Amino acid sequence: MKSLIIAEKPSVGRDIAQALNINDKRNGYFENNKYIVTWALGHLVTNATPEQYDNNYKEWKLNDLPIIPNRMKTVVISKTKKQFSIVQSLINNKNTKDIIIATDAGREGELVACLILDKSHNKKPIKRLWISSVTKKAIKDGFSKLQDGRKFNNLYYAALARSEADWIVGINVTRALTTKYDAQLSLGRVQTPTIQLVQMRQNEINHFSPQTYFKMNIVAGGLTFQCVTPESNNDKSVFEKIKSEISEKDGLIESINKKHKKSYAPKLFSLTDLQQEAYKRYHYGPKETLNVLQTLYERHKLVTYPRTDSNYLTDDMVNTLKDRIQAIMGTSLKEIAKKQLTQSFSINEKFINNQKVSDHHAIIPTEVRPDMNQLTQRETKIYLMIAQRFLENLMPPHEYEAVSIQIVSGKYKFEFKDKITKKLGFKAIYETEASVNEQIEKLTKSSKLHITQAKIEHHETTPPSYFNEGTLLKAMESPQKFFKLNNKKYNETLKETGGIGTVATRADIIEKLFNMNAIESRDGKIKVTSKGKQILELAPQKLTSPLLTAEWEEKLSLIEQGKYNANQFISEMKNFTHEVVSEIKESEQNYKHDNLTTTECPTCGKFMIKVKTKNGQMLVCQDPKCKTKKNIQRKTNARCPNCHKKMMLFGKGKEAVYRCVCGHTETQAQMDKRHKNKKSDKVNKKDLKKYMNNNDGLENNPFQDALKGLKF
Repeated sequence: MKSLIIAEKPSVGRDIAQALNINDKRNGYFENNKYIVTWALGHLVTNATPEQYDNNYKEWKLNDLPIIPNRMKTVVISKTKKQFSIVQSLINNKNTKDIIIATDAGREGELVACLILDKSHNKKPIKRLWISSVTKKAIKDGFSKLQDGRKFNNLYYAALARSEADWIVGINVTRALTTKYDAQLSLGRVQTPTIQLVQMRQNEINHFSPQTYFKMNIVAGGLTFQCVTPESNNDKSVFEKIKSEISEKDGLIESINKKHKKSYAPKLFSLTDLQQEAYKRYHYGPKETLNVLQTLYERHKLVTYPRTDSNYLTDDMVNTLKDRIQAIMGTSLKEIAKKQLTQSFSINEKFINNQKVSDHHAIIPTEVRPDMNQLTQRETKIYLMIAQRFLENLMPPHEYEAVSIQIVSGKYKFEFKDKITKKLGFKAIYETEASVNEQIEKLTKSSKLHITQAKIEHHETTPPSYFNEGTLLKAMESPQKFFKLNNKKYNETLKETGGIGTVATRADIIEKLFNMNAIESRDGKIKVTSKGKQILELAPQKLTSPLLTAEWEEKLSLIEQGKYNANQFISEMKNFTHEVVSEIKESEQNYKHDNLTTTECPTCGKFMIKVKTKNGQMLVCQDPKCKTKKNIQRKTNARCPNCHKKMMLFGKGKEAVYRCVCGHTETQAQMDKRHKNKKSDKVNKKDLKKYMNNNDGLENNPFQDALKGLKF
């Protein structure tokens, strides 16, 4: 009799098989005398579509809504039927004694596995593997402390309730809006409040009226002092009067205060924090960052589970820290890592907090030493970001002296502030030596400084910045900071549950809003399109606020704890759906395509709509039933040979033309020729390694000329 292990993805299945020495490969699984390892392909089972309940629902009709099945059905995803059949047969095999769920440790991972088991009518005992990284060590440790699968039943009920509620609400309001206004309009409890977030920030900027104010500083004894009585004023003449009174006079040092202070490293990365930082540093979109992370996690085994909302580690990880530091020794951070190997760590570290880790701890490096030559440029940058943040938290705090010097001239006070580094601490990663200000050390209380310069500064209040992909993610994580929710309890719920969407889905939500032309990005500034504005006007008010998510998450959390009935929750969602669909049906508003062109759709003949995408423009058929799309222009990764900026592509095939903002233009044929020549001039890493390892050296071989100019 054998235990069947179900992983979420083939790559994780292979990792488990290697860790447990399960080497016999079969069609869709691995096996030995003790275990069978198989896998899903993400989801194998999903909620049935409306037409799978009734074929009449295939055509979208307003009168059919709301579509609310008495009992929700699940179906096997058609593309994954083969793998499902394999998993099902293994579950029901008489030689299988029990099931070990090894899907991602979390609400959605539990849903993936349990839907498969339910669909397969499993009656066998269930155990649960709960791990945050897929290294050999983590897998072996996890299997040494398998948990009873029944412990996670409530987690599954909560995940299922969330899934069914999203189906009931999402399917019905999207169909209602689309059929009512004959336009491709989509609503959701996450995506609609996200549009509203962008719109609110946009309104705030548009209605902002700048206020002028003035400040004053003086130079005395070579130091710049800021006026503090008054600090600022809307009337410039106030400072002109002060200037006339103190010019070329002395200032008396009234006080010199020095305080020893510490600053600590930024917290370890959660997914959202990492996505935000990656956008800030490298302008990587959230989806792009997540994809890179998944590769680092699954393929390279270099980082822990990425879809986490925590910034902390658990105390049982303390004894693994040095193994992870050892792994970083293979990177450019070697010298910093080397110093940390001599340190000792305890459960009292600032980044250790069991209470602040729910499903998964913060993203940190694993104990696997990276081969940097095997990583892409993006993978290298993201890995080093994670490794650097990890090392920062292991290093001592930055220590400095906060200096405040106040001088008096007449009845006016001026203040000089500075920070003098005493110990670099974690900042040793960026800086090489502590700062020194010898000028300050010479000053004493009651001595005089001659005022050599007085300057009045003109300032204006500035509006908040437009959201970019990084800051929008952060806003979705804390929507209570932007929306005014009357109930403080819901503010707290949103804060505790991580806002709207999950760390795993927010990037997809933003990407979806770009693709449906509800929002657009211009020079990194995200704005709501005309379509997005109309969606907000046409949508029921309850769907434009994160309040719905707050209410949901509160109840889902109670379901997880076994304190609320999942069926009751679904019943409430059905009633809610009846209300919003009725509201849409009764609405007398209209939808207008303000970007309609005279270009006919090649499929159905209707006029097409011009939409702006994140990377260019395209034409989309106005008929929601017709899915025809046509690119007009899009930004490519091809670089201009003159200014090296990314070029825009117009047209397609042999007729395609590349244009740069500097005026440079290339045809597709010219582009192909240039890149062919460029490629032929290079020696790839594989060939280089091959010939460097050749005992005959580089003499008298065809690569000699190509390699002779390179430095090793």
